[in-house]
Amino acid sequence: MPNIAAVLKDEIARIARKEVRAQTEDFKKSSAQYRAHIAALRRRVDDLERQLKRVSKGAGRAAPAPETEEQGTPRRFSATRLSAQRHKLGLSAADFAALLGVSGQSVYKWEHGEARPRAKQLEAIAELRGIGKREAAERLAKLQER
Repeated sequence: MPNIAAVLKDEIARIARKEVRAQTEDFKKSSAQYRAHIAALRRRVDDLERQLKRVSKGAGRAAPAPETEEQGTPRRFSATRLSAQRHKLGLSAADFAALLGVSGQSVYKWEHGEARPRAKQLEAIAELRGIGKREAAERLAKLQER
């Protein structure tokens, strides 16, 4: 014959589980609804960000920057081409930067795609495109004399 204390304890535990389940069921339902709502909002934000990026790209093409109109032809920039040009001239990043009138860190960031040169600096890069190793060394020597 079972012990009355054990039976009473089992019955109390069963009733307690039933009450807890009833109490937490509402919280579980509302929590699931909130998660679904948050996921929908995230999807909506992602869509809006994509639309904004698309619109901003289109606006950038339609209206050229005023700097490029004043200076003539707009210049394209490629980080790998800048690096190749510097290696072709046989210059360190610091020496190449001295020729351009910028810091060595700027050249490093341009070559690694972390930054983009401004229009004035793009013009200076374009001017260096047509020179050889000797002329680059001469210009660098003149700059170091100053």
